[in-house]
Amino acid sequence: MQRTPLYDLHLELGAKMVPFAGYEMPVNYPAGIIAEHLHCRSAAGLFDVSHMGQIRLAAESHDAVAAALERLCPSDFLGLQPGRQRYSFFTDNQGGILDDLMVSRLQDVKHGDHLFVVVNAACKAQDLSHLQANLNHRCEITELADRALLALQGPAAGEVLARLAPDSAAMTFMTARVLTIAGIDCFVTRSGYTGEDGFEISVSNAAAADLARRLLAESEVKPIGLGARDSLRLEAGLCLYGNDITPQTTPVEADLSWAISKRRREQGGFPGSGVLQRQWKDGVARKRVGIQPDGKAPARAHTEIADEAGQVIGEITSGGFGPSVNAPVAMGYVAASHVTPGTRLNLLVRGKSLPASVVALPFAPHRYRRA
Repeated sequence: MQRTPLYDLHLELGAKMVPFAGYEMPVNYPAGIIAEHLHCRSAAGLFDVSHMGQIRLAAESHDAVAAALERLCPSDFLGLQPGRQRYSFFTDNQGGILDDLMVSRLQDVKHGDHLFVVVNAACKAQDLSHLQANLNHRCEITELADRALLALQGPAAGEVLARLAPDSAAMTFMTARVLTIAGIDCFVTRSGYTGEDGFEISVSNAAAADLARRLLAESEVKPIGLGARDSLRLEAGLCLYGNDITPQTTPVEADLSWAISKRRREQGGFPGSGVLQRQWKDGVARKRVGIQPDGKAPARAHTEIADEAGQVIGEITSGGFGPSVNAPVAMGYVAASHVTPGTRLNLLVRGKSLPASVVALPFAPHRYRRA
C-alpha cells in the first residue's frame, strides 16, 4: 500500500484507514460519514485526493498539444481558453470509456502553455502508458508524482480560500490558475466532485501537510473521508469510474454527450467516433438514469432492475443512502424505453422486489459558482 503525504495527518485526526486504489486512504474520521457529508453540504470539507494521477502535457504550442490529446479524447481542447478547465474521457475503438479526466489549460513562465490533466487513481498507470504509447512523438508527457492534491468543497469554500488567497475570489466554476495560498505556491481549479462550490488544489508533496493544516485551522473546515466523498458525488449524480462508466459503456449511454462539442461530434477523429456517431443518429438501447427506491432500504451496485412486468431491464451501478435527502439514492442503466422520470421500476434485492422510480439527476442541486 502506498501512502499520500497526508498519511500522518490522517492518523493524527483519528481517521479510519482503508485500502483504496493501492493507497491507504481515510474512509472517515471520528464524526462519521453522515456528519462529514452534511458538514460539506453546510460549510466546508477538506479531502485528500492525492492518490489521483497528475500529468502535464506540453508541446511547441497549445494547438499542437491540444490536437495531440484530441486524438485520444472526444472533447474540444483546441478551443480551450487559457485558465479554463474541461471534463473529458479516454475512449476505445468501440466508444467505451477507458477513464474520465479533468483537463486544464495553464500558462506559466517555467512550463509555457501546457495542459494539466488529472486522472483516476486506479487508472493512472494505464493512462500514462496510453498517453506515452500514442502521443510520445507529439508532446512531452510528465507524470507529476511530486505533487499532492487537496479538495476544499462546500458553500463556505470560497470564503475560506479568499482569506488565504484573495485572488481566488475572482475564479468561477471550471477555471484554473496559479495561486499562492498562505505563502504556498499552488495550482488551483474551481471544481470538484461533490456538486458544491469548491476547489481542487495541486501542491508539492513537501508543502501538502502544511497547507492542509492551514486550511483545517479555519473554523468552517473539517476533514472529510472517502465515504462521504462517495455519497456526496452520488447525490450530485456524478459518475464513478469502474461503476457508472467503464469500457463497456459509451458516453452516449452514460448521458455524457454534453462533454463532446458539435465540432468533435461531426468531425470525429478520436477512438470509437464512428460508433458514437451511429449512436447519436440511431439512439442507444440503454441509458444511465437516477433511481429513487420507494422505501428506506438502499439498492447497492449490481442490483438488477426490472420493469413492472418483472422483465429485467438493467442494473444499479451506484447506490446508497443520501444524507442530504434523507433517503436512498441510486444510479444505473435501464432500457431506453424506461428512462422518462416517473417511470416505475422494481429492484430485485435479496430475492425481494422493491418498488422504485426513475428520477431526474441530480438528487441534490449543484451549487457551483458560475458567475
